[in-house]
Amino acid sequence: MPPVPMPLTVVPTGTPVTADTPAATIQAFAPMVNIPTFGMCGTITNPVVAAATAAKLGVFSPAPCVPATTSPWTPGATKVMIDGQPALHTGCTAMCMWGGVITISAPGNAGTIQVD
Repeated sequence: MPPVPMPLTVVPTGTPVTADTPAATIQAFAPMVNIPTFGMCGTITNPVVAAATAAKLGVFSPAPCVPATTSPWTPGATKVMIDGQPALHTGCTAMCMWGGVITISAPGNAGTIQVD
């Protein structure tokens, strides 16, 4: 599936704010809170994709992507800390438990993420 850029949502928690936007750390990985649903999931290990494929008698059938991240972004900044946590930067990744990789594609106040 082609990458689909989406905004990363950063919930204000006392983190520094620049240009009226909270700064993101490696802890901003919560599905549907920080990482929205986006695009179509093409990972057959996702039960929804597997069920849609089975329903079409084995014809591969992607399903809407609902992220299932379970651990913080990696690697995070080595020199920039926000509330004691590494800041996010281009190249940080979050793994979906179904096998997808979500990346930071445009960090900053209008940061976006994409799934590969």
